[in-house]
Amino acid sequence: MFDPQGDGGDYSSIKAKRDFGVRPLTLSSDTFRALAHQLSNFSADYLQALPQLPSYPHGISGRETEELFGGDVPWKGTGVDAFEALPKVFEASRPASPRFFGYVFGSGEPVGSLGSFAASVLHQNATAWRSGPAAITIERTVVRWLASLIGCEGFSGSLTLGGSSANLMGLCMAREAKAPANQTGVQGGVIYCSTEAHMSIPKAAALLGLGHDAVRLIAVDDAFRMRTDDLRQEITRDLHNGKVPIAVVASAGTTATGSIDPMPAIAEICHEFGLWFHVDGAYGALAALAIPDAFRGMERADSVSLDPHKWLYQPAGTGCLLYRNSSDARKAFGHSGEYARVLSDDPIEGFAFFEESIELTRPFRALALWLSLRFHGLEAFRESIREDLRLARLLADLVDAEPGLERLAPVALSAVNFRCIDCEDANGFNRSILRRVVQRGRVYISNAEIRGNFALRACIVNHRSTEDDVRCILSEVLAAAEDLK
Repeated sequence: MFDPQGDGGDYSSIKAKRDFGVRPLTLSSDTFRALAHQLSNFSADYLQALPQLPSYPHGISGRETEELFGGDVPWKGTGVDAFEALPKVFEASRPASPRFFGYVFGSGEPVGSLGSFAASVLHQNATAWRSGPAAITIERTVVRWLASLIGCEGFSGSLTLGGSSANLMGLCMAREAKAPANQTGVQGGVIYCSTEAHMSIPKAAALLGLGHDAVRLIAVDDAFRMRTDDLRQEITRDLHNGKVPIAVVASAGTTATGSIDPMPAIAEICHEFGLWFHVDGAYGALAALAIPDAFRGMERADSVSLDPHKWLYQPAGTGCLLYRNSSDARKAFGHSGEYARVLSDDPIEGFAFFEESIELTRPFRALALWLSLRFHGLEAFRESIREDLRLARLLADLVDAEPGLERLAPVALSAVNFRCIDCEDANGFNRSILRRVVQRGRVYISNAEIRGNFALRACIVNHRSTEDDVRCILSEVLAAAEDLK
């Protein structure tokens, strides 16, 4: 087990050295080197112990976290003693355990973590080539790689905070392309998505001034995919009623079930009615690296969101928006003050992400991903995604073979929804099972609502997970059910 108080967590021997002839935040290189060395040892010990750690911190309460990490503003510094709190931070955090199967959250590949450290030391503003020549070139390279590996060769784009911000930006581009509002204000418009679409879609409609009522939720079929006949009917009805259809959002991996909307048919409808075609691929799009045929039609999109911090296992805060035409991004986001105007006409040196993004100051997100992809190679990521998919199928088979369990949805990607049926109040009983499983701390799963049924949900996007970890899901659920009975 991980001992946070071991040598890797002891900073007491480090003496902070400061030249009092310079400004007070200046740290000597010797002190920084000692702190970084100690932190790297501590982190390596933690990663080594990770498979044996509980999947969720035991017995931690909100009051305890406030007592540990709250307090008054520290007007006087404590020097290296500040780092003595790190073991408690790690103890009170949810580990990136191989048995964490809650939500669609990647597992934090360590080379990416080193890249994040290097990027923070380098401290670039990745907004324009002139402010970060290497950073901008690396980000444009990474974006080109991402577009290529999901079959969207030639698309441009930028890295974002995550899928929600990428979806917001994509729909902002759609609104400006189909119902321009930047100059005179929003005049209305309609967005279409399935009832299984991510919550960021109606949130984006609200932020864009269209409102929640402007989002048409289209029914899904037995496999939780958008019904395209219903989509066509809704568009036709809105046109008849004088509405302005703007965009259709197809899900390339819904959050609850991982279902993939019929993108070729949706692309045809968008072409027929002149609508923007946006693909929310935050969960699933990167699985095109492993199962490209499942994502046919995605290459016809006008914009695609995807999350390297999910299925490329990168540090949190690494999303991406891809788009077919840079001119659409500049139309939506290009509004520079004179102080920021780029004076170079060179296509490389004159490039500015702030003309194609909602952000001005931007962190160097691309370095972690660039290093990680170059260190491991895309083939390693392909194999890891394939293994996640295989493990999900294994879990589905184990559920199907267990008489007291029922699977509630097909497994299109790596989300498996099931419940215990050997009970009277299935919804209440499975809620209790979930609480008991999380409390026991051996695995962590989440929940979903599948056609009114409370589902136990395991989502596998974890490069550390093994067959034994997946089998533990079933044994823990059955053990919790037996305890409750």
